[in-house]
Amino acid sequence: MATMTTTATTTRLMTADELLAMPKDACRYELVKGELITMAPVGKTHGTAGSRFDRRLGAFVEERDLGEVMIETGFVLATDPDTVRAPDVSFVREERMYVDTSPGYFPFEPDLAIEVVSPNDRYTEVAEKVAEYLAAGTRLVVVVDPRARTITKYPARGETTRLDVGDTLTLDDVVPGFECAVADIFGRRRGDWQ
Repeated sequence: MATMTTTATTTRLMTADELLAMPKDACRYELVKGELITMAPVGKTHGTAGSRFDRRLGAFVEERDLGEVMIETGFVLATDPDTVRAPDVSFVREERMYVDTSPGYFPFEPDLAIEVVSPNDRYTEVAEKVAEYLAAGTRLVVVVDPRARTITKYPARGETTRLDVGDTLTLDDVVPGFECAVADIFGRRRGDWQ
């Protein structure tokens, strides 16, 4: 009778500092519980929706000196093992912006995280990201889905709200006074998103 031997392999977990020090290439990376996640560059519908959101929100926030709106900026959502997420668009309130002036990732969660669903994203992966942001303390997560032409708001407290192209998006108490027609994020013609 043969004896069976099993060998355990251990994957070395990466830290947020190691992620920051990685050489730059064409891919984007995030860390989930210390494991490196590689993401391909975004496509045109993803990029267009993110850009439209960034321009509208950024202008509103800058005009009122409310904080900073950023694109694809790293936030350390958990440590030991580290989780670093980079929302497509994020917002940090002015009073939190300069709490830590080190040059790395933000050592805390964004007040607002906006994720645009890519054609190759699985909805379960998007739901996991939403849960991570909310567990870390993000006040509002917004998921923009160009395929369905919907925007879904996930507040830290309260009910989830799904908006269609005929609706107006507000950002609750996170960015008071901000309003945007959902159709403005997707464009007025459905053919823009085929």
